[in-house]
Amino acid sequence: MTRPELRLRSSILRANIVAVRERVSPSALMIVLKDDAYGHGLAWAVENALRVGVDWFGSYDIRGGIVTRQLVGGEARIFAWATSTDTEIDDALLQDIDLGVGTVEYLRRIVARASVLGARARVHLKIDTGLHRNGVLAEDWASAIAETRAAEQAGLVELVGVWSHIAEASDAEDDEAQAIFLDAVRVAEQSGTAPSALHLTASAASWWRPELRGTVSRIGAFCYGIRSAEGPDLDGVTPAAQLVATVTETREEAVTIDIGSFDGLPSTLAGVTVGTPAGGRTLLRVNRTSSVVDAWTGARVGEEVVLFGPGTSGERSATALAEHIDTVGEEILTRLTSRVRRVVID
Repeated sequence: MTRPELRLRSSILRANIVAVRERVSPSALMIVLKDDAYGHGLAWAVENALRVGVDWFGSYDIRGGIVTRQLVGGEARIFAWATSTDTEIDDALLQDIDLGVGTVEYLRRIVARASVLGARARVHLKIDTGLHRNGVLAEDWASAIAETRAAEQAGLVELVGVWSHIAEASDAEDDEAQAIFLDAVRVAEQSGTAPSALHLTASAASWWRPELRGTVSRIGAFCYGIRSAEGPDLDGVTPAAQLVATVTETREEAVTIDIGSFDGLPSTLAGVTVGTPAGGRTLLRVNRTSSVVDAWTGARVGEEVVLFGPGTSGERSATALAEHIDTVGEEILTRLTSRVRRVVID
């Protein structure tokens, strides 16, 4: 029985990370690892990021942060921003993980757990700049800062960062978000030691709007070569993953390949172009465990069809596929199930 493969090219990932880091410098790169490194594999992404000197890792949740800590050792900084349980907070404090804090209630729980453990939590307080993915409202910011500083004086927290998410919907909206963010930073700086980690932007804004970058830039998708939906290709950045399926049956009008909706391939992708040994062909239908592709002359069982990835004569990236079904490239990758074998190629 054959299985589809997601082929991971380590040299491309490393080159992408270097290109992104140079692009955002002097802002420090935080490589984001959410959703198992966007479906590529957390360990693979971390190991390659370490090889090119990355020292900031964004894990999203504490569980991923603990795995990342096991991989990176004690020196690197790990940032986890999902609101978590008290048990997870304890784990984060014991593993020296920075915590993103979007509500005063979460701040208070972190302070309480730090008091019980005799620990000092490194916190990044989040200001809501308009996207409304939690975050302290501007009118409540001064009191939240005061409460944070009181806990800091008690030796229970250290305010090391101010951060936010922006919508990346328009330059005007992002400019408004930056103004709110900079006001929040000023309030924090006036209240005590200036936080060193200031991070407002993710992939797209970090890449295209240097004036919005802070001291840290959180970048995930671009490091893996996943461009924004309907966005241009990125200079120096190439898709690090290639999705390949094997021909299992040939007929005069069509061939069958060994990937389907049970593997995470959206059935709505029918109609896209995929790469075959004879060039681009149409993906006619996505079944449960197989898919059907328009035939080519001389097609043979065992040949490979590339659904996306570098070197294909079909769609070059997961985002190109995603645009056909009005979603983002990350979704194409993160939907892939464990039946899709991950194969590392240096």
